[in-house]
Amino acid sequence: MAAVSACPACVAAPLAEDIAARAGKGEVRLLLSLPKIHCAGCISGVERGLLSVPQVRSARVNLTLRRASVEVDAGVEAADLVARLAGLGFEAYELDAGTLSATQNDRAGRDLLMRLAVAGFAMMNVMLLSVAIWSGAADATRDMFHWVSAMIALPTIAFSAQPFFRHAWTALAARRLNMDVPISLAILLASAMSLYETVMRGDHAYFDAALSLTFFLLAGRYLDHRTRAIARSAAEELAALEVPRATRPDGTVVAISALCVGDLVLVKPGGRMPVDGIVTAGKSELDRSLLTGETLPVFAGPDTAVCAGEVNLTGPLTVRVTAAGEDSSLHRMADLVAVAESSRNRYTSLADRAAQIYAPGVHLLALAAFLGWMVATGGDLRFALNIAVAVLIITCPCALGLAVPAVTTAASGNLFRKGLLIKDGTALERLAEITDVVFDKTGTLTQGTPALTNPGAHRRADLEVAMALAEASSHPLAKALALAGKSAGITPAPLTDVTEVPGYGVTATWRGRPVRLGRAEWVGAKAGPTTAAFLKTGQEPPVEFTFSDHLREGAAEAVSGLMAQGKTVHLISGDTAGPVADMAQRLGIKDWTAGALPADKAARIAAMTAAGARVLMVGDGLNDTAALAGAHVSISPAQALDAARVASDIVLLGNDLSVLPDAVLTAQKATRRIKENFGVAVIYNLIAVPIALSGFATPLAAALAMSGSSIMVSLNALRLR
Repeated sequence: MAAVSACPACVAAPLAEDIAARAGKGEVRLLLSLPKIHCAGCISGVERGLLSVPQVRSARVNLTLRRASVEVDAGVEAADLVARLAGLGFEAYELDAGTLSATQNDRAGRDLLMRLAVAGFAMMNVMLLSVAIWSGAADATRDMFHWVSAMIALPTIAFSAQPFFRHAWTALAARRLNMDVPISLAILLASAMSLYETVMRGDHAYFDAALSLTFFLLAGRYLDHRTRAIARSAAEELAALEVPRATRPDGTVVAISALCVGDLVLVKPGGRMPVDGIVTAGKSELDRSLLTGETLPVFAGPDTAVCAGEVNLTGPLTVRVTAAGEDSSLHRMADLVAVAESSRNRYTSLADRAAQIYAPGVHLLALAAFLGWMVATGGDLRFALNIAVAVLIITCPCALGLAVPAVTTAASGNLFRKGLLIKDGTALERLAEITDVVFDKTGTLTQGTPALTNPGAHRRADLEVAMALAEASSHPLAKALALAGKSAGITPAPLTDVTEVPGYGVTATWRGRPVRLGRAEWVGAKAGPTTAAFLKTGQEPPVEFTFSDHLREGAAEAVSGLMAQGKTVHLISGDTAGPVADMAQRLGIKDWTAGALPADKAARIAAMTAAGARVLMVGDGLNDTAALAGAHVSISPAQALDAARVASDIVLLGNDLSVLPDAVLTAQKATRRIKENFGVAVIYNLIAVPIALSGFATPLAAALAMSGSSIMVSLNALRLR
């Protein structure tokens, strides 16, 4: 019987074994992403809508994760459920439950939570026993309570503190120190000292302090774990958008892993593209909003390149596979997100170095405190050991280690949701420091899809040669010329010795004569006021091909927003003076340069850097690669050439440039949060260390203080969200 979830927030993705077991019983569990649900009404509407489908056995919605877990009869496709929800006004996408199962089952988190619960339960019981001792229990009664406390505390510590012990042992086995070494030493010393007091029938034992230390350290560790899980970007979500299976044209459903390059797959309307490929048959529109942020659907027909993760909207498409599974662009993008989140920037390296220096310093400080108080108290081992344990606990570098990762993870996730993919670990830090912004024109400030405006003004032979030369280049004007020739039914002329000269154009030999297609001065022509490419055939006069282009979405907002932040905006283009001057005037850019070669762009940025500027370069072409690599930080659109994307630090996934000012503000906020976290760690130690050395901090108070600083650092990082 179909059932509705009573607790929407407690649903997690199934284990792979569970999926297999259900499949064996004729049941299938599908996972749907619901990116726009926001309330209990949405939960009810989605669940009722899914349950209205006869083959659905149960439907449960998780509002926190914005997902629905649906049990259906075998043979039911996710596309049917997506269409049903779309008819009810709910946007939905299929997710791969297997991809998400490891994350959502979160064994590491559950393990920490279980150990935390055991430590908390034991701590409360030992504290109750301690109340009797504090109330005046003495002699045999006190000793009995101490032994009972020991029987509760020691097994609990052996179990609950294992995460610290394991990490500490791993570090020591590698002959290095980490933050878990002083933590483990403090727990073991507190436990050993308490057991010694119990055996010697002493007045005080510190099992409650040892358990409290373990409990609060585990609480801080679990909070850090959850902070990272909450703050991470959509890397797992992105990977889960990869459709786990595909349909061949004959209707056979196969796993993505069974596909090879050149195979054909059929993508039905409403289905998600399972592979990268080229459309061979059919016409439709594609929704790329979830991947690139583009709000308008784009046309897809024969010879259209498609990417995994795009949604086919209106008509069936037959696609020839060019990449599938781990080779697909969607999977590579997910890998980039994961790498970006785990990469370490300069601040992180500083924190790690500080922690490595800090750990031996902590041990030496604790040893000095122990020896000093042994001398000061005339050999009071118990008192000196108490202070040494407190020093070990209170000076733990946990807050220092958390200062950066939580912030960078939250910030990279924030920017990814805005359509910016951080490729380099230091990009955020460098983006926050920029003073100048340099834009390329064609393909960056413009859409990069110019159209030929004077095709009827040329001889057919010129069109044939120009088209053949254009097909050898990836420049936007060359692509536009090749497309215009193809649309007009022009057959490319046979050429030899075809060579592309970056920044100039393409040269070749035709019928024994040299031919060139490129910039005006390269072919000996005079540039006009419009965007143009020129064809030079032997000694004949150059022939002009003119083009028109449009501003990229958000270009004006990006320029004005950056100027409002006090950044100096420059336009450096390889285009002629007329179009560049017109573009600069339209956008209000005062400093512009036309006719810049690749070396000119790189030299200009080097000169600006030498003068003290921190330059953000935004470009997309082969002629921008050197400038992108030489800038303080660089951004390229996702549609840019591979060389430009490799050279850049950040990739703009969508078409809208208006996100750039927000990205700079986010980077600046992230830098402030990192500095604030370092400040918290420094101030905490300046206050806490003298207190511990002076003997005013018990092991329990030290544990509370240390955990408090770690929690403060983690919560400060979450403010970026």
